[in-house]
Amino acid sequence: MSVEQTLTDKGITLPAAPMPAANYVPFVQSGNLVFISGQISADDNGLIIGKLGDTTSLEDGTAAARRCGLALIAQLKAAIGNLDRVTRVVKLTGFVNSTPDFTDQPKVINGCSDLMVEVFGEAGRHARAAVSAPSLPFGVAVEIEAVFEVR
Repeated sequence: MSVEQTLTDKGITLPAAPMPAANYVPFVQSGNLVFISGQISADDNGLIIGKLGDTTSLEDGTAAARRCGLALIAQLKAAIGNLDRVTRVVKLTGFVNSTPDFTDQPKVINGCSDLMVEVFGEAGRHARAAVSAPSLPFGVAVEIEAVFEVR
């Protein structure tokens, strides 16, 4: 089954690929690897802001990470055109805007990791880092960058 069909069957709609917020490009392809710049948490209502362990619940943080994942896939589609070219999600690096005592960063980033497996199947299983940040751009709750392998 194609990735596009999987998205349709699961009722997943990709957002428009966000434009860069500063002096960088949204993706770079080097050989068969596509590096997607960090995507910040946003939905149809705008930025998803907040600090885990203070103003944002674990559930809301996980949902914010899923939204980052949707933006990553949207950027990837803009980069390569056909998502069926993806052979592997190689690595995610997730940053969670959180208090010093918050320790569930991996659970937050699971929102994105679970989406990658849902969309790409076994090829969606990846290496990962999930780290705390004392703040993120614009006060967003989550930012995630990714590396994909394509054919």
